[in-house]
Amino acid sequence: MYKFLLFLSSFIFLYSCSNSNNTEINIPLTSEAESLAEHSKEFEKKVLSYDTPGGMIHFAIGFGIANSIMVEGENGNIIIDAADSVYEAENIYALFREKNKNPIKAIIYTHNHGDHTFGAAYYLQSQKEKPQIIAHEDTDYYVQRIMGILNPVITSRSTKMFGTLLPEEDVINVGIGPNLSVSKSPTGYVKPDTTFSDSLNLNIEGIELELYHAPGETNDQIFIWLPKHKALMPGDNIYKTFPNLYTIRGTSHRDVKGWVDSIDHMKTFEPEYLFPSHTKPILGKDTIQDAMNIYRDAIQYIHDQTIRLMNQGLYPDEIADAIKLPKEIAESPYLYEFYGTVRWSVKSIFNGYLGWFSGNPSELDPLSRKEKALRISELAGGNDILLKELLLAVQEKDMQWALELSDYLISLDMFTDEVKDLRIEALIYEGSRSSNPNKRNYFLTSAFELKGGIKETSLLDRTSEDLLHQISINTLFDVLSTRYNPESELINNYKVCFSFLSGKTKNITLRNKVAVISNNAEDNCDLKIISEEVEFKKTLTGLSNPVTQIASGELIVNGSATEFLNFLTKFR
Repeated sequence: MYKFLLFLSSFIFLYSCSNSNNTEINIPLTSEAESLAEHSKEFEKKVLSYDTPGGMIHFAIGFGIANSIMVEGENGNIIIDAADSVYEAENIYALFREKNKNPIKAIIYTHNHGDHTFGAAYYLQSQKEKPQIIAHEDTDYYVQRIMGILNPVITSRSTKMFGTLLPEEDVINVGIGPNLSVSKSPTGYVKPDTTFSDSLNLNIEGIELELYHAPGETNDQIFIWLPKHKALMPGDNIYKTFPNLYTIRGTSHRDVKGWVDSIDHMKTFEPEYLFPSHTKPILGKDTIQDAMNIYRDAIQYIHDQTIRLMNQGLYPDEIADAIKLPKEIAESPYLYEFYGTVRWSVKSIFNGYLGWFSGNPSELDPLSRKEKALRISELAGGNDILLKELLLAVQEKDMQWALELSDYLISLDMFTDEVKDLRIEALIYEGSRSSNPNKRNYFLTSAFELKGGIKETSLLDRTSEDLLHQISINTLFDVLSTRYNPESELINNYKVCFSFLSGKTKNITLRNKVAVISNNAEDNCDLKIISEEVEFKKTLTGLSNPVTQIASGELIVNGSATEFLNFLTKFR
């Protein structure tokens, strides 16, 4: 199958874990693992129902990562966050329907992350009328970016962070939910049709809603206040674990000061019910206020102390070593490091304010990874001495140093079976002794990959034609630009023009080793392509064969069809 764009690329493959002896890894049961297992009680799979002053609210927890909430209205209901997959949305809605069979009139996304949006398509399939889809005005932008230019790297790192490629028995939980179910069904994202900037008041089926922009875990985050219900849905701005002020899967800078301000805004409503998008509800006005107070104080503490030490000239690693939460904050059950960590947060705050340069002149233009490894090897007395030091580090359980030593040997092309086995041992040791599931899963997955325990067995294309209608043609052209391999360029100023039956035009000019995207209608084109937008999207994502599309007339090529096919190969 032609697949010129690696769109949703990391979602394409299903993996299985081999049971052969040479690929098994033994993960010891540690006290840290036991504490993480105890945390799993926070998201036991069930639907909880609450008879609030304004009516019934049903809360589905333990279905994938994110919670899903249904608010009952007069003749219809509202879904807040649509689960991480069509698979989980179907499971959830089967239980919601047992509570109330009225149709779903609206779906509200608290923010752009896939665990809150990728199940929405199920509600379009299961309802006679399309529900209204409500979100912040920036939500679709961030979804398009994640499913577009950043998808391969974000998804690759996410599979490690969430442990989706590990044997099921080795995943304790993912900190804010039992597991990530996103790969169990095609992506079910649906674009919002009602958006707002700062706030929005609605009345849907007698349910009074106030929606407010509340930057925090994401820039498009919102919270939802139901005044009659005295209930607040904070999205991901509070849950029962230390917040991901930075996520190791990779993210834009998270506005930590804005996060504090958002919690302060939520506090002013004095809710009696708090329904977070992860972990259990919090009930009672005083309990909720106490939880929000200590949560926002912890975030402010990390922010303020990082800034204080930045201004004293400390480097990021020095600040990360220096800052610990005060005892009265650290002992709160809402702040155990089962998701984010203080040290990762400090580095992200530093980078958010000052960028990647630590301020140390030796780190402005450091030696390359390989050159540094060569110097370290020479200093140690040769590669064999480095290998002996690696073996000694593993024997003495000095595993972080062992990982760093193995990095040097890998850079020196010394990634022998012995070095690999020692690195695997270090990864398993460090991962199994972490109560933070992000670190645990990342390390254990890395070890399992090195061991050869992850095998590609079949294809599951999570891109569907329905999804392509939700993906902007602009997104796909942005992806084309970033997938262009300049080494394949043979000619300069080569232009291919695209005319879509929707009236949109796009052009790609290969010039100066870049693929320049423009929107203006052009006459001086080397090739001109005419098609429906969705047909070209199908070409790029592999849902259709371009040769067949050209033969059937779904893609019209004014010029050489062979030349056009060769042009597409430059973006593989």
